[in-house]
Amino acid sequence: MASHLETKVKERYASAAHQTEAALCCPVQYDKSLLEVIPAEVIEKDYGCGDPSQYLREGETVLDLGSGTGKICFMAAQKVGPHGKVIGVDMTDDMLEVARRHAPTVAERIGYQNVLFKKGRIQDLSLDLELWNTHLSGQPIQSSESFLEALKYADTLRREQPMIASDSVDVVVSNCVLNLVESDQKKSLFREIHRVIRQGGRAVISDIVSDEPVPEALRQDAHLWSGCISGALSQTEFLEGFREAGFHGITLLKRDEQPWQTVEGIEFRSVTVEAFKSGQGPRLERHQAVIYKGPFASVTDDGGHIYLRGQPMAVCHQTFDRMGLKPYRNLFERIEPSDSVLVEEASAFHGSPMQIRDPKELKQTLSSSCADNSSDSCCC
Repeated sequence: MASHLETKVKERYASAAHQTEAALCCPVQYDKSLLEVIPAEVIEKDYGCGDPSQYLREGETVLDLGSGTGKICFMAAQKVGPHGKVIGVDMTDDMLEVARRHAPTVAERIGYQNVLFKKGRIQDLSLDLELWNTHLSGQPIQSSESFLEALKYADTLRREQPMIASDSVDVVVSNCVLNLVESDQKKSLFREIHRVIRQGGRAVISDIVSDEPVPEALRQDAHLWSGCISGALSQTEFLEGFREAGFHGITLLKRDEQPWQTVEGIEFRSVTVEAFKSGQGPRLERHQAVIYKGPFASVTDDGGHIYLRGQPMAVCHQTFDRMGLKPYRNLFERIEPSDSVLVEEASAFHGSPMQIRDPKELKQTLSSSCADNSSDSCCC
């Protein structure tokens, strides 16, 4: 059931779908060429603090959390192109009405339709609220028994007809919405983001963070909460939320130097964070290594593994594969062993957090020409 804070958020954003409220958003410079095809009503009644759409690529499937009137979705539609797909999720009927009403116009202007809007709560992306409402309209809650039956049917929908399936999208984006989710549900929110992203996919999230934890007295202020203030996590808590959910490669793509607002001495500013999903399943020993190239003497990853500059550090096959991808690939050199170990023959990896590979494991097999000392062909 909706809480007091969630109800206040819905009420304020429902009102903002009818009458523009400037206080709900930070000044953001969007790509004007992408805005040209978007109706003015969508732009005027959209509220955000960043532009995650600029980090999207052609052909990707994108999920926008808290899509509102659809501006980021319509921008994303142009970035991913006709072979990509964009799904917007919002819980406010008035926002969804604006987005859905203008979707055909945007599709006509760009020449293809690749945007779909769904009603749901971003901390519970399995439950399609419109499917559940259809069921409840035929079987209204009239007693404790029917209430429990309604909850049971919601679980059935989550399991059999999930609104957003696990491992189904390439990128999750969001623009100033995560802070609106209640504190006790934020961990579920980060886990849901991780769940729906495919292996190798990522989240690109713009949101408001604070420079220190928000005190409980401010968190109880429903107006400040719905205004993207008192529900904000500290920057440290925000980044930690991604790590705890299983993300890696967590990077601050953008951090506003100046705070958007300062309340009781606490600074609130916009950040955009990118975080990746990979490395699920067993960790296998294939005698591979990675070398951290610098510039620091050593670095530590989110799993606690330490990489010494210039040293061949022992890693499992998951980490080895990961270090060949963004954002690591320019920082590490990957080394295969002289005798490759097939996945089906590999044992479990039991390396320590700071283990250097024995050079003998990594020496490349000499070619016959190099083995012949009389040959000059080995020179670099």
